[in-house]
Amino acid sequence: MKLLKKYVSKNYIIILFSAVALTFCSSPAESDTLNYSDDLEKVIETTAVEDLSSAEEEGLIFMREEEKLARDVYINLYQKWNLNVFNNISKAEQKHTDAVKMLLDRYGLDDPMQTDDFGVFKNENLQNLYNSLTETGSESIEAALKVGGAIEEIDILDLEKQLNENVDNEDIALVYNNLMRGSRNHLRAFVKNMENQGITYSPQYMTEDEYKAIIESDMERGGNGGHGHGKGKRRGGGRG
Repeated sequence: MKLLKKYVSKNYIIILFSAVALTFCSSPAESDTLNYSDDLEKVIETTAVEDLSSAEEEGLIFMREEEKLARDVYINLYQKWNLNVFNNISKAEQKHTDAVKMLLDRYGLDDPMQTDDFGVFKNENLQNLYNSLTETGSESIEAALKVGGAIEEIDILDLEKQLNENVDNEDIALVYNNLMRGSRNHLRAFVKNMENQGITYSPQYMTEDEYKAIIESDMERGGNGGHGHGKGKRRGGGRG
């Protein structure tokens, strides 16, 4: 969350993108290869419903709106610039926020998106971030694509923090690992678009090593795995 506050305070985005053509071919990385509908729900149902820590509960509520933020920003930028990369990834972000909603329902938590008003967020930091990102992205195509890269980096780092520090429950780890895999694919898609324009991308929020580990590996496919990425933080041998 500190990353979000840091981002809002910036007056500009450092990452450099080039202007791109007004149309893109839809790629698996843009449209997302992950299935967050019936298949994921079936996998989640095989896991135990464990007690939630306060950190896990807060994390779920936050991630529900953070995925909505990515969706809404991309829709806004698609309407502004008519770039298909934003349209394609916004649809994947809808699946991401729906996946978190499955967990909110499973644990009987109140949904911060009681009404799915476009560009409106209960979390003040996310509201400020949305306003900042859309304002920056409206300046030019280049600026809009900078926003896309920044969002995916922030998303990955926030999910990693949740998994490493807060998450114990298997179902939450399963969903978060899938969200993170989707975000890695989205980052690859943005970078691929830049490469097609002869642009070299330098990460703003990730370390160079973290960034290279993602970009130098292949796009990740698969359904609802995630077990191979680890369950998350274990406390005292687990609960349940």
